[in-house]
Amino acid sequence: MSMKLVVGLGNPGDKYALTRHNIGFMAVDLIINEFNSQTWQQKFNSLIRSHLIENSKVLFIKPLTYMNLSGLAVQLAMNFYRISSENIVVFHDDIDIPLGAVRLKKGGGHGGHNGLKSIIDKVGQDFIRVRIGVSRPENKDVSNYVLSEFSAPEIALLNKSLSKCPTGLSYIVNGSIEDFHKVFSTKC
Repeated sequence: MSMKLVVGLGNPGDKYALTRHNIGFMAVDLIINEFNSQTWQQKFNSLIRSHLIENSKVLFIKPLTYMNLSGLAVQLAMNFYRISSENIVVFHDDIDIPLGAVRLKKGGGHGGHNGLKSIIDKVGQDFIRVRIGVSRPENKDVSNYVLSEFSAPEIALLNKSLSKCPTGLSYIVNGSIEDFHKVFSTKC
């Protein structure tokens, strides 16, 4: 049985809970709630949970290292369970995608995203990225923008997209990338 490592990127603490940078945490929480998996445990500088999806054991982690050091937590879990980088799926925010749009990408650079940069530095770049659009700020202040909270209408739009994440992850786990794209190509 193959094992997948699913990482939700974000920053720990209530202060960051509804910020753009925490969309990875939000997506993983929604997936976990859909599968009614056991409670979170703390290990590998992360909150962790596991679940069986499509005959694959899936370990979910939310690094508690803060965004810039996410790679440390990912590396610890990856090494402990001997998971190859090709079996890692990272849910994260992307300012180059419109709010609520979701795109899948395998490999590549970090595009200025410090969480991705940290993971690439620690485990390489051959992992799958689920890029969740948070749009680009009108001003050029990206740092403050990604740490700002979503408005109520933005959250409503995001919830429609995020509600597709459990199905999307099932398609990733069973290798049906084309079906993943179909799920997220339809407008919410």
